Amino acid sequence: METRLRILLLTLACMPVSGCASFHWPWRGDRVETVQAPEETDAAAAEASAPPPVVIEPQVERRKIKVPKIDSENVSLGAYFGEISIEDFTAVPVSGFKADYHITEDFFFEAAYGRATAGKTSFETLGGNVQLLSDDERRFTYYNLSLGYNFLPGEIFLGRKRAMTSSLYLLGGVGSVKFASDQYFTVNFGAGFRVLPTDWLAIHIEVQDLVFKSDLLGVDRLKNNLQAHLGVSVFF
Repeated sequence: METRLRILLLTLACMPVSGCASFHWPWRGDRVETVQAPEETDAAAAEASAPPPVVIEPQVERRKIKVPKIDSENVSLGAYFGEISIEDFTAVPVSGFKADYHITEDFFFEAAYGRATAGKTSFETLGGNVQLLSDDERRFTYYNLSLGYNFLPGEIFLGRKRAMTSSLYLLGGVGSVKFASDQYFTVNFGAGFRVLPTDWLAIHIEVQDLVFKSDLLGVDRLKNNLQAHLGVSVFF
């Protein structure tokens, strides 16, 4: 009995002590309050009231760029002069006209008309007064319609400050040849190189083969007529 009384008295004596760290009520949770130091509060207030950073605009000197004035027209007209080797005859001068329509930067249509006068065959040369064709029959005229493809566009440079647009192109089409009083269906194909010194002028070098079937000398076979020419074209 005395022991129980002592325990009760000790319990009552410890209850009023609020600073005891070793006694907690079982139904209350621990509460921890954070108190900021005055220095941290002043620093946060100074940071919040500070002005925003100033954006520095770079002082860049702009270069003067000259934009080329490229002609937007797609039609060109031109003329050419060169040489054609008519099979079984000698090589003779050839001249003609052409018109191009550029569908895109890669493809274009070309219509061409050319004429030449055939020379003598080796048989006529060796035979003396033998003449197989009259002067009118020796006229060699042709026209064709071709599709071209610029397969290697680029530029060529003259010195450090001069550049000209250029392109290598392939060409192929069909047409007709009038020769020795006969009309022949013709297939033509070839390649060329074009350069533009200005935005309206083009200079081109072209090589083509005009192929048709003929029995002019008694044997019906394909005739290859190679021609090479130099020409100029103007864009409209």
